[in-house]
Amino acid sequence: MKQIYKSKSLHRLSLMVVALFSVVSVMNSCKDDDEDEFQDHLVQFEAKLVKGTGTAVPVFKTIVTQVGVSQNTNFDTPGLVWASDEFFVNSSQSQLNLDANALLTNADSQLIVTLYVDGVVAKSDTATGVGTQDASIDYSFLEL
Repeated sequence: MKQIYKSKSLHRLSLMVVALFSVVSVMNSCKDDDEDEFQDHLVQFEAKLVKGTGTAVPVFKTIVTQVGVSQNTNFDTPGLVWASDEFFVNSSQSQLNLDANALLTNADSQLIVTLYVDGVVAKSDTATGVGTQDASIDYSFLEL
């Protein structure tokens, strides 16, 4: 009789260990589901013209920004620096783009486009020379 009692106790103990392990496993898997897969990031686009050594002043012709499928185009923007307002973008957006072209007037004139993500330069491109020059940035939060 004692043998049967010990066998039942051992069986109950093993069932309790399996049940406890199952509960802990389920709790850990649910914990991972609560975390956000995507995060919001503070983003800003910037385009800058550098005059160079001559007296003529370069001018923007076109500045195009795109976040996901939403596109915005600016023509003949005045000044030597253009910057978008800072805005939040969720990292689920697959693509950020900044394209600009400008009429540069000196051999050392530059068109510089920069993308800031969370206050840090994420990507930049520079075009140098005389005439119409283009600079472009393509950026993705998603890792391929």
